[in-house]
Amino acid sequence: MFIVFVRVLLIYITVLLFLRLMGKRQIGEMQPYEVVITLIIADLATLPMSDTNIPLLNGILPLAILVLIHYVITFLTRKSVNIRRLMSGRPVVVVSPNGIEYKALKDLNMNIDDLLEGIRQCNYYSLDQVLYVIIETNGKMSVIPTSVNAPATAQDVKANNPEAQLPHVIVSDGKVIKEQMKELDIDNQKFQQILKKINIEKLKDLIILSVDQSGKIYFQVKGEKYQVIENAVNMEAK
Repeated sequence: MFIVFVRVLLIYITVLLFLRLMGKRQIGEMQPYEVVITLIIADLATLPMSDTNIPLLNGILPLAILVLIHYVITFLTRKSVNIRRLMSGRPVVVVSPNGIEYKALKDLNMNIDDLLEGIRQCNYYSLDQVLYVIIETNGKMSVIPTSVNAPATAQDVKANNPEAQLPHVIVSDGKVIKEQMKELDIDNQKFQQILKKINIEKLKDLIILSVDQSGKIYFQVKGEKYQVIENAVNMEAK
């Protein structure tokens, strides 16, 4: 029992030391190759802990080799842009001044809901508030707002800005979200009026269509720039 305790303690200290040597970044800030190495280290560390027949050195040596591999890859990515792109990839723009970059979104295996959730986590609640959305190489989302939606400075605090309205996505990837239509009290007749107003005949052509409580419409057709229409929908109660 004492031997098991000592082995677990030594392996724990070794893994902790190796992870500290690899850097202080959190899991969410790691590049893909760093995540893979970390997961393998965690898996390998459990073997000598649970199996006393494995010599302690044989348990620690693979961990040391993985840390060495990490250092080699990190060194090479610092020296070579091509290797850096190969190992870490490139940042991908998924929203530009033209709207949603549909192909880039699909290449990242993301959907509209993922995108909207990400910008909400960055404290923006409508796509017309952002100029660019970039998926970084570590998977995090960076948002560059439009000038009117940039964080207020000291000279802006007295500005009388209207309250933001949370948009409801009623069409996503060409599919109607009936729950969101119900939230806004939009029936089929009003929905058809909206489609007529934005001159859409085929739903499958719509990447996104959102409406907020003020009646503002945000929509984008595949291959075209997004459009915003203020007070396009009468949101008064029926």
